[in-house]
Amino acid sequence: MQLRTVLILSLVSLHLISGCASTPAPVVAPVAAPESQPSKTSTSITVHTDRPKGQISRHIHGQFSEMLGRGIHQGIWVGPDSPIPNTRGLRNDVVAALRRAKVPVIRWPGGCFADYYHWKDGVGQRDQRRPQVNALWGGATEDNQFGTHEFMDLCQQVGCEPYICANVGSGSVQEMNEWIAYLNSDDDIPIVQMRRANGRQDSWHVRFFGIGNESWGCGGNMSPDFYADQYLQYMTYAWAYSGNFLYRIACGPNVSDYNWTETLMRRARWAMDGLSLHYYTVPGTWQDKGSAISFDEHEWFVTMQKAFFMDELLRKHGEIMYRYDPDKRVGLIVDEWGTWFNAEPGSRPGFLYQQNTLRDALVAGLTLNILQRHCDRVKMANIAQTVNVLQAMILTDNEKMLLTPTYHVFDMYKVHQDATRLATDVNCPRYGPPDGAIPSVSASASRDASGRLHISLCNLDPDSPMPVTVHLNAAQAKAVSATVLTAEAMNAHNTFENPDAIKPTELKDVRLADTSSVELTLPSKSVVMLEIE
Repeated sequence: MQLRTVLILSLVSLHLISGCASTPAPVVAPVAAPESQPSKTSTSITVHTDRPKGQISRHIHGQFSEMLGRGIHQGIWVGPDSPIPNTRGLRNDVVAALRRAKVPVIRWPGGCFADYYHWKDGVGQRDQRRPQVNALWGGATEDNQFGTHEFMDLCQQVGCEPYICANVGSGSVQEMNEWIAYLNSDDDIPIVQMRRANGRQDSWHVRFFGIGNESWGCGGNMSPDFYADQYLQYMTYAWAYSGNFLYRIACGPNVSDYNWTETLMRRARWAMDGLSLHYYTVPGTWQDKGSAISFDEHEWFVTMQKAFFMDELLRKHGEIMYRYDPDKRVGLIVDEWGTWFNAEPGSRPGFLYQQNTLRDALVAGLTLNILQRHCDRVKMANIAQTVNVLQAMILTDNEKMLLTPTYHVFDMYKVHQDATRLATDVNCPRYGPPDGAIPSVSASASRDASGRLHISLCNLDPDSPMPVTVHLNAAQAKAVSATVLTAEAMNAHNTFENPDAIKPTELKDVRLADTSSVELTLPSKSVVMLEIE
């Protein structure tokens, strides 16, 4: 490509910082030991199997589904009378795919929608539910056919936990308190009697509960001090009920608003279990984000460069949190992340429908590697969004359904869920112009409960295959296998006419060089999962 004259490959490796390694200190956040050293001539990865770095929470692989566009309606919910195969109105094909990927948690009903959603409008007889206009997302009428009972049924069919986000922007403390009681109480009180009359005898034991969403923006345009006051008031009445444990998540910062994190941790850390963070990878501007499928190598590079910014965000917000919470009791909850491009031509702009290419897969793999590296503080993450919205796992068109490249990455990475993260050094060339080059390879390694090692690798260079040697310290390998997701074109994607254009296949170019090292070649623009026994 001509752009290779601009995107110069500079052989200087990145000093990756360990997210899970830290030395206790009373006030100042520690500087973690580097997990990679410079290398001028080789690409190598060292996995320290004798240096565990904490558990990778399965909730890092969570999902976010907002009442928006075709994300719920047509994507997840078709209604019990639909000719599309369903169970109590939920699409069988979508549920089966989410189960297969071992989706651990789904966040709902928003997003911005959460702060003008009144939950009582979505319970009771469906033909009697009160509709509303979804003013923020396309001006469509929301009929509230999918409400609390339907969402809880979705989570039970998928086999995942629910994460409910409460209305602070336009709601009330009483409304939130009653919703928690409706979900979690088994006491003989009017709100529980109402639930039972609506067909649910026992409580659902919901654990994850967010108090407001983007309160700095669409959730009320609040200052951090004002929101801290609001949070403390609402939290006071966020009762667990009936012996449940409620994991209370406060609204955290918008991207790099470190003052917001500072204020919330200083004023309310004792009253929260988690603090949220939102960051979207947007290669263009908010006015023109760029096309999801028509892009050149420069746009590819900028997308990867911006995806890497997640590491800096987690490190800097984590340092602030550490000053107030050195024991890392409060989790950092990245409950909205992913790519955001212009809506597909011909679709309704407010519905945020975009295609999903190999570029999205690399962003997903890179981001999951980063999140896992910060597993000491990051306890949950929720990609936006599950079906038909933004960086979706699944796309639907009436009775048709396809799995996106992003879905395949999550399916490949599920082996990391609840596994032990292992310290990993990455020595690799850099990709891009000298003044902004990024590492060409990203990696994360873990050991599962049975002792198998899994190493996820991303080659971010869209042109050059990458010979790699993986060194296993303090381990004896008996066998190795690998799965790869890649394609010839940067913008390869699945369509309803060709739903399997891009999917994982066996990587054959991998071998044990000896009992402590693996040799392979990463194809250009690829995501690879190694399994070592």
